[in-house]
Amino acid sequence: MERYTKLSSIQADIRSKKNTVVAIVSNYLQTINDNKNLNVFLEVFEEEALQRAKEIQEKIDNNKAGRLAGMVLAIKDNLCYKGHVVSAASKILQNYRAVYTSTAVQRLISEDAIIIGRTNCDEFAMGASNENSAFGPVLNYADNTRVSGGSSGGAAVAVQANMCLASIGSDTGGSIRQPAAFCGAIGLKPTYGRVSRYGLIAYASSFDQIGPITQSVEDAAVILEVIGGKDNNDATTSSEPITPYTHSFRKSRVAYIKEALNHPALDVEVKRQTEEVIDKLKRDGHMVEEVGFEMLDALVPAYYVMTTAEASSNLSRFSGLLFGHRSNLSNGIDGTFKKSRSEGFGKEVKRRIMLGTFVLSSGFYDAYYSKAQKVRRKVKEETERILSEYDFILSPVTPSTAFKFGEKSNNPIEMYLADMFTVHANISGHPAISFPIGHHNNGMPIGLQLLGKNFAENDLLNMAAHIMA
Repeated sequence: MERYTKLSSIQADIRSKKNTVVAIVSNYLQTINDNKNLNVFLEVFEEEALQRAKEIQEKIDNNKAGRLAGMVLAIKDNLCYKGHVVSAASKILQNYRAVYTSTAVQRLISEDAIIIGRTNCDEFAMGASNENSAFGPVLNYADNTRVSGGSSGGAAVAVQANMCLASIGSDTGGSIRQPAAFCGAIGLKPTYGRVSRYGLIAYASSFDQIGPITQSVEDAAVILEVIGGKDNNDATTSSEPITPYTHSFRKSRVAYIKEALNHPALDVEVKRQTEEVIDKLKRDGHMVEEVGFEMLDALVPAYYVMTTAEASSNLSRFSGLLFGHRSNLSNGIDGTFKKSRSEGFGKEVKRRIMLGTFVLSSGFYDAYYSKAQKVRRKVKEETERILSEYDFILSPVTPSTAFKFGEKSNNPIEMYLADMFTVHANISGHPAISFPIGHHNNGMPIGLQLLGKNFAENDLLNMAAHIMA
């Protein structure tokens, strides 16, 4: 069976009787089975997906199908799906079954998407390599010795290896865009508040955002149109309307950050290909100019102070009392807390909880957390100032291509610096997209990032399509 890269092709083949929903699902299931070594899926909903395929084929035949009929999706293992296990790739939630379905997943199902399984990720979405999962790392399909990226590594490789048409992940500091770049896919982080976080297991609530990983810009657009919009279950969602995607070309004003392109950590080949895109945009008639952003090196420290502080609060609910893992060695309430959390949480999660508790503690709150919040305000103000003069801010997605397993895992600071270009959009709340622009001489994909104005995802999608054309 041919590899589909967009939903419109699938739907055209189904309408012309060239293919069926059941055959498409069966093909994806076979691909998943053939690539178990990649460790992409923590659970495959095989029987359920095939049954859904039969039902949706009948809807299509009767002209009653939803917008996403024929789309086979994977969901990251931190999105609730009623009756299904959702573990956030952590032992502390290993056998926990969701009691309700997240808004984003429900909206996909309501438009007749088929959920084929839940994908592996860094534990509680904390990581840049998928090496922090309690259930083992996800291997990059292009080179099994390299990481898939994190934290939505399983979601990215599922698309990369043709195990599904698209997937849904979460992005707290680049967790959709970075693995998409490492795997040669398209990853969209919507504006904060564009997509409901109801049913997403929280890492850092003021940073988290749900979005798609796809093979085509048009699929990223249609998924966003389905999952976005106001939700009464999430007070942070916006009622700002979503502009339907229509591929259109217009001359734009693009800024690129000189500190990013001249950063000593940036790989020479990544820099060269980024500069080639800049030259292409200039030839196409766009206004492309260099801008300064002196706070670039402050982004990662401020991000980790704020997100770990929120994580220490959000993860306090996993106590071993009401749900999740409870230690067999627990004795009394305090003992239950200590033993259950010590056994259930992994090394990186414990590190971030401890750091977050520290920066919120008496005597250190003003020294760290308050200062980080001031940095956040200044980053947002400076980003808004640049976007008042330009339509987009262009940068690499990551300083390098997908790195080897173990290359950064023994140095947390070096690992955190992998997020230096992506955390910007989460700190400021703006939308950003990652998309492939070529391959490194090591054979791995290279991604480019565009950051845009709030709720202007349509503009980001159009410019990404233009550059990829």
